[in-house]
Amino acid sequence: MSDEFKKIAALEIEEFKAEYRKRYPGRDTEKLTNEDLLREVMNTVGKIGKLGENIKCVVSVSMLTEGWDANTVTHILGVRAFGTQLLCEQVVGRGLRRIRYRTNDNGMFEPEYAEVYGVPFSFIPCSGSANGPKPGPEITRVYALPDRVHLEITFPRLIGYGYEIPAEKIKAIFTDDSKFILSTADIPTKVELDPIVGESSIHTLDGLKTRRLQEVAFLLAKLTLENHFQDDKGNTKPYLFPQILDITRHWLNTCVVCKDNTFPQLLLLIEFAHNASDRIYRSIIQSSHGTKALKPILKPYDTLGSTRYVDFDTVRQVYPTRLSHISHVVADTDSWEQKLAQSLEEMDEVISYAKNHKLGFTIPYTFNGKEKNYIPDFIVRLRLPGGENNHSSILNLIIEVTGERKEEKEAKVATARDLWAPAVNNHGGFGAWAFLEIRDPWNAKTEIRNTINTEWGNVNTLLDV
Repeated sequence: MSDEFKKIAALEIEEFKAEYRKRYPGRDTEKLTNEDLLREVMNTVGKIGKLGENIKCVVSVSMLTEGWDANTVTHILGVRAFGTQLLCEQVVGRGLRRIRYRTNDNGMFEPEYAEVYGVPFSFIPCSGSANGPKPGPEITRVYALPDRVHLEITFPRLIGYGYEIPAEKIKAIFTDDSKFILSTADIPTKVELDPIVGESSIHTLDGLKTRRLQEVAFLLAKLTLENHFQDDKGNTKPYLFPQILDITRHWLNTCVVCKDNTFPQLLLLIEFAHNASDRIYRSIIQSSHGTKALKPILKPYDTLGSTRYVDFDTVRQVYPTRLSHISHVVADTDSWEQKLAQSLEEMDEVISYAKNHKLGFTIPYTFNGKEKNYIPDFIVRLRLPGGENNHSSILNLIIEVTGERKEEKEAKVATARDLWAPAVNNHGGFGAWAFLEIRDPWNAKTEIRNTINTEWGNVNTLLDV
């Protein structure tokens, strides 16, 4: 913290003091010590426009001992005496993290080396040395751009959904998503064991066939009631059980498809039972669309998320943005996210968009009776036909770019479409929301425009309910 450094970084120091005054009102920034400035330097290493922007190397006593991990260490220099052999091993261990995990044409990792000087150890055989360690992967800073604050996207944070029974009368609408397919691809009904010693034996689930279908209906109705129909105090509503039981029986007769050697009694297995219960509940929710029956349960102290808090480094592939508050789209695949981002950049209907990577936007759902959080791919703000950028002419569209359709993915998509979006729309305080699953990013423009044409007529009605 020399005077020369302070002179060179005078602008950054003043910006830090201004930020410090906002962070700690009432504190005197003139009393900041060299230690306070140094701490800010270390907290902002490599961040553009900050005190630590130009720091390339950090030297610290005991920095590479236990409890510290990095995969870009290429040189280790011991300049002090080591008290124990264990400490030597721990320090050298900092250089054992691989920089990259991509395989070569032979399906093997390329060898990587770290140069170690002044650390006495001989317990690890050395296969060779590199003339110069390869540089680490290129790091990209992904952050919310201050000059694009007009492209900010906000979203509600939910922990669940509540269902208000209108006049205590419930019904259900069954769709293709209500169907439950039982197949031996999910569970074998016949297994042959061939031990090393002794005769082989065949085990089946035929014992479940003796159970009555009435027992299946009662179990599914019970789970649906206990998991989804509770009052504000968490108590179930037993007087709804007869109605739920009638809906469950109808669902069993019309929506359960048995393939191969399967049979409906397999729904007594708890994993299948919870999945079936969720489908029955979503069928009930379908009948409440257009009403205020479904409500969102918001996080109590953090109800609204925003793109303005995004700031992290990544080594993944990135796609630079123009219509996003966030500087880059971080890709999970080689082309899908990039192609969708390109399509969004070219659409006149798009006001702004954001890739949901470290954004904190999650959709709560249940699968196999366990509560989980689903992280969709994109949030897009769309301009509806004939409208300006006012509250009633904007559609917030959640987009999932998906590949193979699996059972858990179906649960995520159904929850986002049938629970999350209707619940948030019924709240009325977060604008209009919809969900779209895209399987072909090269056809994204057509699918998004079809969604706009489907949804725009409902937005004003939705917001006025």
